[in-house]
Order: sequence, then C-alpha cells, then structure tokens
Amino acid sequence: MRFVWVLNGRKIKRTLFIIVAAFFAALVAFVQNQEVSVFSTTKGPKALSQVKTDQDQLSLTFDISWGDVQVEPILKTLKREKVKATFFISGEWAERHKDIVEKIVKDGHEIASHGYRHQSYTGMEPNEIRKDIQLANQAIKKAIGKKPNLLRPPFGKINKDVLQTVSRLDQQVVLWSVNPQDAENPGSESIASYVVEHSDKGDIIRMHASDSAKQTFKALPFIIEELKHKDFTFVTLSSLISDAKVNSKIIK
Repeated sequence: MRFVWVLNGRKIKRTLFIIVAAFFAALVAFVQNQEVSVFSTTKGPKALSQVKTDQDQLSLTFDISWGDVQVEPILKTLKREKVKATFFISGEWAERHKDIVEKIVKDGHEIASHGYRHQSYTGMEPNEIRKDIQLANQAIKKAIGKKPNLLRPPFGKINKDVLQTVSRLDQQVVLWSVNPQDAENPGSESIASYVVEHSDKGDIIRMHASDSAKQTFKALPFIIEELKHKDFTFVTLSSLISDAKVNSKIIK
C-alpha cells in the first residue's frame, strides 16, 4: 500500500505542475519579455541564449551577486542529485566569498562572470564597461586560477556597445531561454512548474543563488526530478556549447 501511495503521489505532483504552469505561464512570459533589453543585429557579436542540439541536454545557470545563505542548500541539492551547473558570479562577490567559489569549483561546477559591481552596462560608456569586466575577470581569476570566458551582463541588459566590448575581451555574452523569475519569489511551485513546462533541448535556464531569491532552493529538487523524468541530462554551459552547434538567438 505504501508503494502504491508513493506512485500516486508522484502522479499527483506532476499533474499539479501542469496545472500551476498553465496558470502562471502567460504572466511570467509577459514579465520576462518586458525585463530584458537586447540589441538585435544580423552582423557582429551576438548574445547566446540557447544552444541548438539533438541531445537531450540543457544547462542550469545561477546568478550570484549578494549573500551566502541561499547558495549553500542549492549546492547541497546539486551534489546530492549529481547535477553540474554554471554559476555566473560578480567580481565583488567572488572577493568576499572565495571559500564558496572554491567549493563550487571543487563540486565540479563551472564559474562564469556576472560583471564586477552588478550595475547595468547599458548606462555605461564602453571604457567603463571594459573596466568593470576586467575587474571581474581579475577577481575571478584570483579565486579560481583562470579568466572566465562566459559573461552574463548584470540584469541581462545589453546593447551594441556591450556586445562589442565583451567580444573584444574575447568573452561570450550569455543570456537565457528559460527564466522563471525566481528572484521575484513567486512561490517554489510556480518556479518549478514554469521551468519544467518550458524547458527543452539546448535550453539555458536562468535562476539565482543570491540571498534575494529565497524560494529557488525549494524549487530545485522538483525541477531536477521532473526534467530527469523527461530524460533530460544537466551539463555545464561550456559542455552544452562544445557538444553542439551553437545557435545564437537574439531576442527582438
């Protein structure tokens, strides 16, 4: 009887995910489209938001620029579930939390840049953007021994100057294709159901490990379980890129 109850419980949970996802999908999608300011062009450097692949692979990414409380349970969950992720960290955060950065690397996760001060680049001059990126690179290199080659601009806001500046520093701008708005704390069930419902091959899932995102660690076990149930595997962003032909999608 207990075994049957567990099976039924899982079916109920999956059904609940679908119902909640249908309720929140339209609202989250609307807010998501309003959030990101992206420069669109057919020439020159582009921002990567998804990878074209035939493999059932996707990438979990986490932005961190503040705090050290929420990242701990996230790391524990990833370790328990044997899932590798990519962490976009700010230079200032790396300087303050070198021990956590080292733990992230030790657990087999990837470190990428989230700028230095977590200020929007679209309001800066190219020389200011360059300086912030270089400061972040120096801080991260000091923490992990090498310069990051992936960069997610603060707030995901980019324009032509940002794209060109990052490219000249031999780095790739990375955005996302799935964004559950977890930093807004809409509820762990809403976060989980949105990610599960909208994730597909080659997707880059954007989440947060800063202390402002208080519900992400609760949603994470359900996200991993349900996507594994759909036969998806989780890989670092660099692995996803290297294993497939990159399809740079620009949000218009």
